[in-house]
Amino acid sequence: MISAAPSERLPTAPDLIKVWFQFVPRQGWLPYDAEGLWAMRLSGDTARVVNAPFLQDGVAEGDVVRFVTDDEGLHRACERVEASGNCTIRVLPVPDGPLGRSAQAVHERLAPFGLGGESFSSELPLIAVTVPADADLGQIKALLTRGRADGWWHFEESCITDAWRSA
Repeated sequence: MISAAPSERLPTAPDLIKVWFQFVPRQGWLPYDAEGLWAMRLSGDTARVVNAPFLQDGVAEGDVVRFVTDDEGLHRACERVEASGNCTIRVLPVPDGPLGRSAQAVHERLAPFGLGGESFSSELPLIAVTVPADADLGQIKALLTRGRADGWWHFEESCITDAWRSA
């Protein structure tokens, strides 16, 4: 049985499939043990992820993953076979901070860097952000760190690169 996070934000198309990632839920966090990410099928067993994960660590939008299709027709991720160079960062506004519970306010702070992202839900304004490999990583890290210090948000690095680490 899959206890899955909601991720129905992208419309289905003939070349888009949902690839399911299984994980052990983190204690004190959301109770899900799987996340379905939209992906563009590349072959019979590979696909390129086309949205940022809210819960699955170690994968970013643009990565290519290998999957197996089970007896129920679910595509289950096995491994990442090609990294895109993109990073996944999750941002959660501090409810009693200057931005309140506003996902929109977080988006506005990230917009000057050309960063978008998806919001988990209105009840949980967690934003999953894809940071492209060619973005100004140093400036983005500085903004995220300053925002955390100023009480705007919490953030976590879900999938990062060596370039992100050294920025």
